[in-house]
Amino acid sequence: MSADNAFLHLLKTRRSVVVRDMGPDGPDAVQLHNILSAGLRVPDHGKLGPWRFIVFEGENRRQFGGVLEAAYLASGMPDEDERRQFERERFLRAPVVVAVISVVTPDSKIPEWEQVLSSGAVCQNMLLAATSMGFAAQWLTEWYAYDPMVTQALRLGATERVAGFMYFGSVATPPRERVRPELEDRVSRWRPEL
Repeated sequence: MSADNAFLHLLKTRRSVVVRDMGPDGPDAVQLHNILSAGLRVPDHGKLGPWRFIVFEGENRRQFGGVLEAAYLASGMPDEDERRQFERERFLRAPVVVAVISVVTPDSKIPEWEQVLSSGAVCQNMLLAATSMGFAAQWLTEWYAYDPMVTQALRLGATERVAGFMYFGSVATPPRERVRPELEDRVSRWRPEL
């Protein structure tokens, strides 16, 4: 298979590996640098670089778990021991977690929507880079991406939001294919009205 066909094959077959199916081996410093660098190679109208990264590795994942547990309890959700433990250990499920932060420049001539889309493209590039290197990868935005206590602990500015938490590990359980929409159901061709 040619390099072009191999890349197209990757694009057409990429699957997220859910965090619960990840193994303990994640990208080393050089590999993570490559994944993050690939994230930067996205369309960026106006050259604003409307994104940044927060990396969680090693013991810092456990320490941030205390933030997640406290935020969970403060949100008014049920105080159950099993759920508290899950939140405490949430970032321990993968060896590396990267928060991709969308950084909007409100007074720019570049529309806010385009800046936000660029941060989504960063997340997708990171998924593709990790997958191409043989790693498991999943992009998540669950309750904690929107929680004010969590965003405060991340030290987000007034125009910053979590675009996603990217989990990277090894493939312990290969992902199964899931139902995808039929291309014909999603494509139309514009024609002028007669």
